[in-house]
Amino acid sequence: MALGVTGCTDPTNGETASANVSDTEYPTQVFWGDTHLHTDNSGDAFGFGNRLNSEAALRFARGEEVTATKGAKAKLVRPLDFLVIADHAGAMGATKEIADTPRAKLLGKELLLKWHDMFNDDDPDSNAGLRATAEIIDRAGKGTLPEGLLDPETSKRRTTSLWAEHGKVVEQYNEPGKFTAFMGFEYTPGPGGDNLHRVVMFRDAPEKMGDTLPFSAFGKPDPEMLWAYMDAYEEKTGGQVLAIPHNSNISGGRMFAMTKFDGSSLDEAYVKTRAKREPIVEVTQIKGDSEAHPFLSPNDEFASFGTAGWDRCNLICAQETAPETYSGSYVREALKRGLELTVKFGANPFQLGMIGSTDSHTSLATADEDNFFGKHSGLEANNPKRASTKSLLGGPRARMGWHYLSSGYAAVWATNNTREAIFDAMMRREVYATTGPRIQVRFFGGFDFSEGDTANLVKAGYTKGMPMGGELSGGEGKAPNFLVSALMDPESASLDRIQIIKGWIDAGGKIHEKVYTVSWSHPDSRTMDSNGKVTPVASNVDLAKGTWDNSTGAPELTAWWQDPDFDSAQNAFYYVRVLEIPTPTWPVYDALKYGIELPADTIKIQQERAYSSPIWYRSKI
Repeated sequence: MALGVTGCTDPTNGETASANVSDTEYPTQVFWGDTHLHTDNSGDAFGFGNRLNSEAALRFARGEEVTATKGAKAKLVRPLDFLVIADHAGAMGATKEIADTPRAKLLGKELLLKWHDMFNDDDPDSNAGLRATAEIIDRAGKGTLPEGLLDPETSKRRTTSLWAEHGKVVEQYNEPGKFTAFMGFEYTPGPGGDNLHRVVMFRDAPEKMGDTLPFSAFGKPDPEMLWAYMDAYEEKTGGQVLAIPHNSNISGGRMFAMTKFDGSSLDEAYVKTRAKREPIVEVTQIKGDSEAHPFLSPNDEFASFGTAGWDRCNLICAQETAPETYSGSYVREALKRGLELTVKFGANPFQLGMIGSTDSHTSLATADEDNFFGKHSGLEANNPKRASTKSLLGGPRARMGWHYLSSGYAAVWATNNTREAIFDAMMRREVYATTGPRIQVRFFGGFDFSEGDTANLVKAGYTKGMPMGGELSGGEGKAPNFLVSALMDPESASLDRIQIIKGWIDAGGKIHEKVYTVSWSHPDSRTMDSNGKVTPVASNVDLAKGTWDNSTGAPELTAWWQDPDFDSAQNAFYYVRVLEIPTPTWPVYDALKYGIELPADTIKIQQERAYSSPIWYRSKI
């Protein structure tokens, strides 16, 4: 059965595209995208050297070749299906304006003139733009920026012009059924250096958004202020908007705190508003992975992925991160906290679906290890020193270049490739994250599946149960059972295993977690011990060549699994983690390309992965 889509605009002729785009009965295709990309309109991205605009970013995401800021040719092996350019709302275009203003107009304005000259320094080894940006970020945090730089009227004038022009470009490249370009921005509060950032994504075309402008965190760092802005937008326009928290790993424990921004107690209104406004979370990206941490999950042998360098301090390393704050920084812990809050308030502010995205500040949305263009333009692919480069922020705690991950992407199961269908899939959390590889993951929950349903998994999943992101209840005391499948990315590595991570709350209010391995490659030679641990998959990575052999993994894994520890009185969640076999990291490819020695502690081999959105079970008892 096909349902027509109305209201989609074809940028080539201004007519509706409903005749060319149709919905399937249920999602049959996964769409790949990046919801978190910065162009030269972001103050920090421009300051770091980025000179690529929104049009270049969209052309690259659609599969075209572009020339990166530092001169390298850049092209995706496979185009993306959708993109959200999420430039910082605060001081949008400010550093570009400083650089472009004639020197004569800056005479007498000592700091602005200094930064102007630094942004226009052509010496590739001076890092002048990086140093100027670091100084601006530091001064912004201390409230000592020059008068007028962030003046509300000046900022509004600049933002209004840039936002309108950006909207025209987004609409030009939005092609329903083929490629979806979304309007969005980043809301960037960082009190004391703690990352509380959100990407804000609109369902609507620029025309419907009217005179709505991005919402800056300057002077408005409380996320409740952002949610009020979102409420006002929807009431005014009849449109829809969602927010996506990211980099909880460097939030100093504040992203998923059990208090409000000001330290006061949570209440029902807060819990319900957050649940409505933030349905998904960016769990993996360039600045580390936020799924789990070995301090919190000591029995999880795979909990340390993407934590190196990022768990030592907050966003700008202004504060060391104490392990006792980790619970407010990692998504698995947030899911567990959500179970507690559901008991208390009847609503779950952390009922979060999971996606990945890049947070690249180069305008280039790539998460491929062998095609990584770095966090910012100073660390693009033609910089042989980037793996050993130390951040200008953070002093002795600063991160090294190799700490940055080539991660991640957002995978969306939607009925077609349009703004409406993709946004709606995000709202119902039928989405998942990968660290870069395009692994296809399906996950369904219900009470009436059988092992035979794995043969027709998708149809059974939708007709007898619900997909990832949903909530189960009832079952008349029966334990929920699940269907899961994973298909390897043909351009990446074969699969090691599928795991289901469960969290639950017992009658005494205590939270628990357990990792179940439900399918793995070569089960004839790899066994599970009495503690549920499976023999590790063999690593056959050849670091001298940057290659590996897929024979140790499987091209596809499937499983039917029923919770053996189920208690119908206990609220719970379940999500899937899929692991590839070991492969080289991006610094290995740099070392081979340039013939360089990497820092001794560089992680050279990893197991890339995917995380599904959870399925929740809510007790009626």
